[in-house]
Amino acid sequence: MSDRSNYFPAEEVSQQDFAVFEPLLSQIDRLLQTGPVTMAIEGGSAGGKTTLSRILESLYDTTVFHMDDFFLRPEQRTPQRFAQPGGNIDWERFLAEVLTPLKEHAPIEYKAFDCSSFTLKPPVVLTPSNLNIIEGAYSMHPELAGYYDLSVFLDISPDLQARRIRKRNLPALAERYFNEWIPMEHLYFEKLDVKKRCDIVINIG
Repeated sequence: MSDRSNYFPAEEVSQQDFAVFEPLLSQIDRLLQTGPVTMAIEGGSAGGKTTLSRILESLYDTTVFHMDDFFLRPEQRTPQRFAQPGGNIDWERFLAEVLTPLKEHAPIEYKAFDCSSFTLKPPVVLTPSNLNIIEGAYSMHPELAGYYDLSVFLDISPDLQARRIRKRNLPALAERYFNEWIPMEHLYFEKLDVKKRCDIVINIG
């Protein structure tokens, strides 16, 4: 049984959050009784993935990895690559630098992608925890999905998604979400049946 002194049980969540996330928190608590857990938080842009990972960080001994740190480098951005569902993420590097050592519960060293310069930042080293979270769209790519003990899909309606994106971004950047990034997410979700392959689906609204 895992040491519960290092994290708070599900009962510590507010009543509102508990009602939404209760199935997920209960499953995490159950899995942690047998050892460390690696989980994926999937879903579209503005779906609440980062917010959920922060909630879990406040409740458990947690290390979080972000798929946004593994966007394609310039030399990888070919029409052939972008035509692949889920091809706009460097899943090969994520597998080699994060999931493979994480499976061995070893320290993890990787270089995050810098969206402003299209280069890799200096390396960071993270130590696995009791709960290891992979946060972001494309985390359930078929080449990665087998490494998780648990996966959750945050399902957001198009209307709420659009409102959140417009609220958070300047108009020009919001249009890039609508015209470029969200269509690629939808292609990935639909062609690879992502939602159905996740253990838990939570309706965000």
